Amino acid sequence: MLSISNLSYYAGTKKIFDHASLNIGSRDAVGLVGLNGSGKTTLLRIIAGECTPDEGVVTRSNDSTIGYLNQDMLSLKSEKPIVEVVMEAFDDIVNIEHRIAALSEKISRDYDKRILNEISALQDKYELNEGYRIHSKAQEILQGVGFRNEDHTRPMNEFSGGWRMRVVLAKLLLEQPNLLMLDEPTNHLDLPAIQWLENYLKSYKGALIIVSHDQLFLNNIINITVEVASLKLNTYQGNYSFFMEQKELRTELQQNAYTNQQKMIKDTRRFINRFRAKSSKARQVQSRIKSLEKIDLIEEVSNADKLVSFRFKTRVKPGRHILQLKNITKNFDSLRIFHETGMSVEKGDKIALIGANGEGKSTLLRILANTEEYSGYRKTGHNVTIAFYAQHQLESLNLGNDLITELADTGSQRTDIELRTLLGCFLFSGDEIYKKIKVLSGGEKARIALAKVILSDANFLLLDEPTNHLDYYSIGILKNALVQYDGTYVLVSHDRQFIEDVCNKIWYIRDYQVKEYPGKLSEYLASGLKNPVPALSPKSTLPKKPHVKRMPIKRNDQKEYQKKERALKKTIGEIDQVLEQLEVSKKNIETDLGKTENYADQVKLAELITKLNEVNREIELKQKAWMETFNELEKFSSGNF
Repeated sequence: MLSISNLSYYAGTKKIFDHASLNIGSRDAVGLVGLNGSGKTTLLRIIAGECTPDEGVVTRSNDSTIGYLNQDMLSLKSEKPIVEVVMEAFDDIVNIEHRIAALSEKISRDYDKRILNEISALQDKYELNEGYRIHSKAQEILQGVGFRNEDHTRPMNEFSGGWRMRVVLAKLLLEQPNLLMLDEPTNHLDLPAIQWLENYLKSYKGALIIVSHDQLFLNNIINITVEVASLKLNTYQGNYSFFMEQKELRTELQQNAYTNQQKMIKDTRRFINRFRAKSSKARQVQSRIKSLEKIDLIEEVSNADKLVSFRFKTRVKPGRHILQLKNITKNFDSLRIFHETGMSVEKGDKIALIGANGEGKSTLLRILANTEEYSGYRKTGHNVTIAFYAQHQLESLNLGNDLITELADTGSQRTDIELRTLLGCFLFSGDEIYKKIKVLSGGEKARIALAKVILSDANFLLLDEPTNHLDYYSIGILKNALVQYDGTYVLVSHDRQFIEDVCNKIWYIRDYQVKEYPGKLSEYLASGLKNPVPALSPKSTLPKKPHVKRMPIKRNDQKEYQKKERALKKTIGEIDQVLEQLEVSKKNIETDLGKTENYADQVKLAELITKLNEVNREIELKQKAWMETFNELEKFSSGNF
């Protein structure tokens, strides 16, 4: 599939690769990891043909097709509806559709056997490529990456950069290149979309190269890890966890070998210096001098491989109750976000707020920070000091300051060495600490804003996507700091492993209410309470019914309770039966669409497509009704009625 041999590449005067090599097979799923700036994106650009190596050879198989999702695509614009943009993946099949339609119209006016033969050949090709399924495939992929049905006809330009990236991702998945390269695909996805993409890529039939700092995402997809480090491409035959274990072992062996070699060199030089003047030792001295000249020096383990520890501090100790919200209602014009919901934060809570984009996660963080208007009651506890990290806070940075001055101005009383260490943790080293804020990229500004939160000494942190713009090294530092932090925090993140490692409670939003699960993310996901993840096939999979511990019910309410429960269960059963019938109807329509005789009859073809769309809409409505009834039964069974 792909072979890279003795690759060398310079970015200006900076060497990125030095005689690096890599081989990727046709079904390999590769995770590309390394520190920010090590050359991961550069390697993808070289493979895609966007950059030319200074030395070395990149060989691709003759039949290879490459799909490349990169961060530059955030700026892509189009006036077309997004469904038309993703349908460009099927241009060849759509052209066949148009050709069949044109020839069918022509032969209806003037019969010609040659035209009939051409139509027949085109129909065979159309069927071979499952042309009758391309529209449902496009809708399925768009739903999978998070778009609602009503969004499909909206122009691409109406969406933000992150959502435009999802459109491009959907198109790439439909194209199904035999080498798919994804540069940070989860950065602009919410948790349900990440889970959907993960499931999709597990069964991808081509080769994958994925750059991601999401450890769990990589673990569940890749079978090979390639680390970009020290100008080389180091291959590990396993997933991300295997790589980390082997890297730690390799690092330990290398450091031990370096230490032993340095001791040997020191002892040898001591012998040479001690006996250089003695003629009786001349032969031994010369032998050892020559041995030192021939020795292959072992490199010391880079400081970048040693995890730096940096702790959050708290200036004052708060009381038991950190913050309480009651009867919170929030609307954006006619769009309802929260309705008379409440929650409380207690000292020591480490809370992850999860859910799909648009549910109100960032809005809730702003309400907790008291920077968003709302109706309801909010009370902060005794001695609570809040620090809030979010993208909009980048505006509060002093553009005229250099990096170390910006941190020093926080008044944290940290030493110059501590500030330099913190900047190093967030990927600023050497003379970079004297760069002006105004010349930083958006990601670099985000890292400085996060560093300022660490220096705030607050005892209650609100963190909105804190791991964005960090590499795995910096994420590890932040993770260690949060684990050791004796304060309280609420954070929003789509990195499941990060949440699992640093949080002990889960908040999720359902029916305009904030719900709490008192446990780890893995326990929450296993409980069945999670929102359903879109299925890989057009047939959706409904969530399993959770085991619910019922609350005690008074005797005189027992009959009413049983009657209501039976009614809800009956409704779910009836909807299940309707869904089964709709799925059968859908399958029958798709079978009819695949029949050759229906292509020549344009009226029949249009009628079948209309029926398929109607069935799809009906399935969606019934699934929504199923979920609403299921949620009502869940609340009722738990005693919340």
